[in-house]
Amino acid sequence: MSVLMVQERVDFSTLKETLQLTDGNLASHLRALEEAQYLQVEKQFIGRKPNTTYAATNLGKQAFKDHLNALEQLILNNRPNL
Repeated sequence: MSVLMVQERVDFSTLKETLQLTDGNLASHLRALEEAQYLQVEKQFIGRKPNTTYAATNLGKQAFKDHLNALEQLILNNRPNL
C-alpha cells in the first residue's frame, strides 16, 4: 500500500522488484488487498504480453492512513520518558 500511496498506478513487475517479493508472496498480498476492496486491478495486454496494474482505492487509501495513525499513536503512547 505504501508504494500505491505515492504512485497512482503500479504494475506487478514493478511492485515485485520494489518490494523484493516472490511472485506467489506478492500475489497473495495483492489478492488479500483486493478482497478488502483496497485495490483496483486492471488487466490488459501490451503487445502480446499480459500486464496487470494496481491502484489504491479511496477505501484503501483511508485504511492505510488510519493504520499509519494507529502506529504513530502506539509509538507515542509507549515512548519512554527520557
